[in-house]
Amino acid sequence: MSANDWIVSLLAELSRLDAHVEQRAAPGLGPAQLITLPADDWGILGKEAARAGCRWVAGWGEDAGNDEVHISACFEKSGAYLLARTVVHRATPILLSHTPYFPGADRPERHTQDMFGVAFMDHPDARRWTRHQAWKDSEYPLRQDFPAAGHPPAQTPTDHDYKFFFAHGAGVYEIPVGPVHAGIIEPGHFRFQAMGEQVLNLEERLGYVHKGIEKIAEGRDPEGLARLAGRVSGDTTVAHAWAACLAMERAAGVEVPERALYLRALMCERERVANHLGDIGAILNDVAFTFGFYQFGRLREDWQRLSREAFGHRFMMDRVVPGGVAADLDAAQIPRMREQLPVFRRQLDKLMAIVNESPSVEDRLVTTGVLKPEYAKALGCLGYVGRASGVDLDVRRDAPYAPYDRLKITVPVYHYGDVAARARVRAEECRAAFELIEALLDGLPAGSIRAAWRAPAAGSEGLGLVEGWRGEILTYVRFGEGGGIARFFPRDPSWTTWPAIELLIHDNIVPDFPVCNKSVNGSYSGHDL
Repeated sequence: MSANDWIVSLLAELSRLDAHVEQRAAPGLGPAQLITLPADDWGILGKEAARAGCRWVAGWGEDAGNDEVHISACFEKSGAYLLARTVVHRATPILLSHTPYFPGADRPERHTQDMFGVAFMDHPDARRWTRHQAWKDSEYPLRQDFPAAGHPPAQTPTDHDYKFFFAHGAGVYEIPVGPVHAGIIEPGHFRFQAMGEQVLNLEERLGYVHKGIEKIAEGRDPEGLARLAGRVSGDTTVAHAWAACLAMERAAGVEVPERALYLRALMCERERVANHLGDIGAILNDVAFTFGFYQFGRLREDWQRLSREAFGHRFMMDRVVPGGVAADLDAAQIPRMREQLPVFRRQLDKLMAIVNESPSVEDRLVTTGVLKPEYAKALGCLGYVGRASGVDLDVRRDAPYAPYDRLKITVPVYHYGDVAARARVRAEECRAAFELIEALLDGLPAGSIRAAWRAPAAGSEGLGLVEGWRGEILTYVRFGEGGGIARFFPRDPSWTTWPAIELLIHDNIVPDFPVCNKSVNGSYSGHDL
């Protein structure tokens, strides 16, 4: 059976239900097939896609002018992607919501509501999500008539009208945490209802570091967009820049040299290892296992120092560029990278053995913060969060892009869904990355590292899908006149994993929230576009 069979079946069912679906040619959209349908059929699409067992991947809007707003939603199953698009008019910007069928569509639809003024009927929660009182009710920042500089008030009004869920009952009390935290982290607000130390409910409020990144991308040249994409989430600079460049390259029909593809993957795997090592250490720090925190921090530092020596930057920022990469790997660095791998394998194995044999660590991590597999699937959780709860998805394997299409991809999957499982997935992904780095070094071809850029025609669009260290990154790009960017939409995996914290914390104790939160480690910046 073909991976696309579900798309054929879905389209047949939509036709049977008299939905007016039209298939469109879209070579720049990569692994995704494009369909268009009237706004009246949008709800039918969501219902039938859910029946087909699809995953709701992402949703976004675009002001097309002429009183039209284009709304897109992407679905996936078995590594095959379907991109659906409809049109609403400013006079009647109304669509049926997909959230009743896909809980993961909740916040993206609210983001589209805030940015474009589109109302999603039957959505269970119409509260503002992105704006935080910074714009008037009648202003929508991603419409064309809204200036990039905005209309900032002299002082942003206080944000006291957001109606958090409130639990009543004897012995129930509320704990507000943030948005400003004791640690040096970005702002996010967490509102708990607890009885004693048992958490009954948690509600998040994010958006405090909203950057207007979708707006300021408009008009940028390809190199400028690559730099911007690398700052969507600074800890994922390689993967986000790669996804943006892949989308632009597909739209422009630019073929990237083989050596550059291998170097991109090499940097992406090094980024994966660095972040996983840091996260394991941070998880151990939150349960007072200081030895583990320092040891994993030491490993991460050694790893990043070699990345700086090899590519000129600890995080390899601005090294992925349109058409290839900006930094080559000197031949003298290849043996050093090879020599590093067995050392890190041994040290990782030794440290994980110590962690797994520590009764105090086991007591704090095992059965703590359990995300049930059915919840992970419903939210579309990605990366180590999804894999720790049974979601077996990896773009490198399931919708492969070069050079991963010629490499063996190992995807660790657990079903326990607790903090311990999320830590173990990270460790196993490090081991798998070591194998990939070795294979990439073995197969590293000679040749150029960057292809000449050619500006695509206005209206050309592209889709980039890259497996970052947090999971699948989706980036959509449309070009405007003169080769500049008309629309840029990056979906970080954190959009799918932040909501998971509200579920996995239930029936845990308040002191376990920090380690539960760290085990998910959603990106504030990647979420707050």
